[in-house]
Amino acid sequence: MTDSREKVLLPPADLAVIGSGQLGRMFVQAAQRMGYRAGVLSTTEDAPAAQVANWTVIGPPDRLAALRAVCEKAEGVTVEFENVSAPALRWLARRRIVRPGWRTVWTCQNRLREKTFLTRHGIPHAPWRPVRTVDELEAAGRGLGLPLILKTASSGYDGKGQVLVHEAGDLPTAWVSLGRVPCVAEGWVEFAAEVSVVVARGRGGEAVAYPVGLNQHERHILDTTVMPAPVGPIVTQEARSMALAVAQSLGTEGVLCVEFFLKQDGRLLVNEIAPRPHNSGHLTIEASVTSQFEQQVRALCGLPLGREDLATPAAMANLLGDIWIEAGGEPRWDAALRRDPGVKVHLYGKRRPATGRKMGHLTVIDPDPQNALARVRSARRALVHG
Repeated sequence: MTDSREKVLLPPADLAVIGSGQLGRMFVQAAQRMGYRAGVLSTTEDAPAAQVANWTVIGPPDRLAALRAVCEKAEGVTVEFENVSAPALRWLARRRIVRPGWRTVWTCQNRLREKTFLTRHGIPHAPWRPVRTVDELEAAGRGLGLPLILKTASSGYDGKGQVLVHEAGDLPTAWVSLGRVPCVAEGWVEFAAEVSVVVARGRGGEAVAYPVGLNQHERHILDTTVMPAPVGPIVTQEARSMALAVAQSLGTEGVLCVEFFLKQDGRLLVNEIAPRPHNSGHLTIEASVTSQFEQQVRALCGLPLGREDLATPAAMANLLGDIWIEAGGEPRWDAALRRDPGVKVHLYGKRRPATGRKMGHLTVIDPDPQNALARVRSARRALVHG
């Protein structure tokens, strides 16, 4: 076994990412630009990250043979999503540099643990109750009032695994619809906006917080992000400070995103924590001095973090499979790029579009963030309507 916590990984060292979706793809591309070799642990050969990786290990992320193969190829390991086996990360960490650590991932991959963490550290968040039994379900309804949101403790994303409940009599049905698995019940929050902050934290506690992003969602899926968010200097400072406090309290090393509800009175409540790069941070590829993915590489390798400030304001719009379906085939890329030559297109290499599936994103940089948002939305409309 190797104790390599203090080791700095320099190019052309081999790095690995567990998971092979679009976040893994962009990590691999950032690592390669810096001169590293980058591979993936993937369940399929044609996944987005595997398409661009230097090498691929095929197998489930909790299979010992696959983990051993990753150890043979890579000196440093990171993750692209939180639903990774914590015991697998702990096994890897005894042999290789692993960032973020298994405790960070373990905490964030389960809403019961995540809410308990926020409560223990006094970080503002929505009122909640655990739901693991019928008695706890009934107690949640009494304690939180209605409406409330019932969410599965694990494996939920983009609105999956949650039910909005308006009537007390509907609570049992809602829990049954979620499979009667452990859940959290969250009190309803009237919010003015949803914002997020991406944080990068190095091995020695060095940390930076990106500017605040203002997020718009459609059907519980992120639709657009504009950065910096027009929320004023006080909310901006508080959001960044709270995100840094979350990262420090978790002891995370790597990139982390904190999503907030911003209430009408200016109060911020932490909604969710993602212990990896985030969809709302994709625009940092063009807009920031150092992208969230380069920060992930730097943090993993023990290098100093880069500057997190924006070179220019920007906006990002997700491209879902709905666009392909509405266009009746390939979107009209020529029309969108002709309308605005400043638009940047990122496609993830996914072969089959489907409703709600993230196929790529568009980014526009502009001195005026609201103009950037208008331009990126206009370009996206042109993909269907010309």
